[in-house]
Amino acid sequence: MSSSCPANIVQGNKSGCVTELQRLLRHYGYSIDVDGDFGPATASAVRSFQSSHGLSVDGQVGPNTKAELYNTDESPATGIDLRSASCPANITEGQSGGCVATLQALLNGKGQHLDVDGEFGPLTLAAVKSFQSASGLSVDGQVGPNTKAALYSNIGGGGGNGAPAPINLNSASCPANIVKGQKSGCVTELQSLLNHHGADLAVDGDFGPMTDAAVRDFQSEKGLSVDGQVGPNTKAALYGAVTPPTTPPPGGGYSKIYDVAAAEVGTVEGSARANSYGAAVGLSLSTNNYAWCATFVSWVAQQTGATSYRNSYVSGWVKQARAGNYHLSVTNSPQPGDIVAYDWNGGSDFTGGHEHIGIVRSVSGGSGFTAVEGNTTNPNGGKDGVYVKNRSTASGYDVVFIRVR
Repeated sequence: MSSSCPANIVQGNKSGCVTELQRLLRHYGYSIDVDGDFGPATASAVRSFQSSHGLSVDGQVGPNTKAELYNTDESPATGIDLRSASCPANITEGQSGGCVATLQALLNGKGQHLDVDGEFGPLTLAAVKSFQSASGLSVDGQVGPNTKAALYSNIGGGGGNGAPAPINLNSASCPANIVKGQKSGCVTELQSLLNHHGADLAVDGDFGPMTDAAVRDFQSEKGLSVDGQVGPNTKAALYGAVTPPTTPPPGGGYSKIYDVAAAEVGTVEGSARANSYGAAVGLSLSTNNYAWCATFVSWVAQQTGATSYRNSYVSGWVKQARAGNYHLSVTNSPQPGDIVAYDWNGGSDFTGGHEHIGIVRSVSGGSGFTAVEGNTTNPNGGKDGVYVKNRSTASGYDVVFIRVR
């Protein structure tokens, strides 16, 4: 979706845009190489994807095809820099989330062929060991400093035009004050956020005169000190920071979760507020460009501190709840503030890209309940956003309720 990619990506192109296209097609089940080369196999997969999603079958990846590729109820968080404080010093088998998704995307860029699902399982372990062996590293399957450095060698980092991968401005990897002249992933993130607020910057990770002017315009608009320095107050305004309830009601983590979720009802997709949710899982994309239901749940969990788990995949939340990890468990007696996952296809496996997730608002006592959900339809028409939906456990789709203790 970035300005670094052409409006129409077509056969014959060779670029990081094609790498991203191929990665997305693999997420939909197409067995193609992720090599950045738009050849006949990729063209065939594009046409098949367009046909199965009711699009014009022309083999060109234009605006409609791009939107549909990102329009899944799940989205891998691949915008995190593995070297940042957002990721563990050593990423190991059994871990999940955005750092693992980024690891898998980087490994695919080095010739591996992994599904970018955010789960560090046996296949990812084998790919890490294979990469370590080929790179002359200690083959231990742990992604520590040396392996991370090798993964990032000879690549731009994912921001387009060689820009560093975005880093959350509030992380320890970013300076307290980001100023003109700096070049880093912190600036990549800053430019992306400014664009969400109406700027029209090239996202290149370079804090130059245009970025400086956009910062000053933003500060003026928000009533901040106009100094061109991105300090704590400017960062908070860029993310639309929220203060969690100071005195949450008794009853455990799920009660705190409900309070924060309910306060977000009415937030519109693509707004600065909605776009700030991605920071919980390391995403800096606009919510116009990807499905963000699980990202919203992760953001709410982050605000309350009720659980340390974060994942932009519905399947991850269900898997950890079934395993009893991260203070999560499956419950058959839902209450307001519980998390609720849906598998529209049935089968209760919560895979395949047809899943959704929200937070229980009320329970009727029978099969009916209501839920606060991100990336869901506006009941009054208009853009998607955070809204209350009427749901049921007797509507032909699978439902799992997750309790946060």
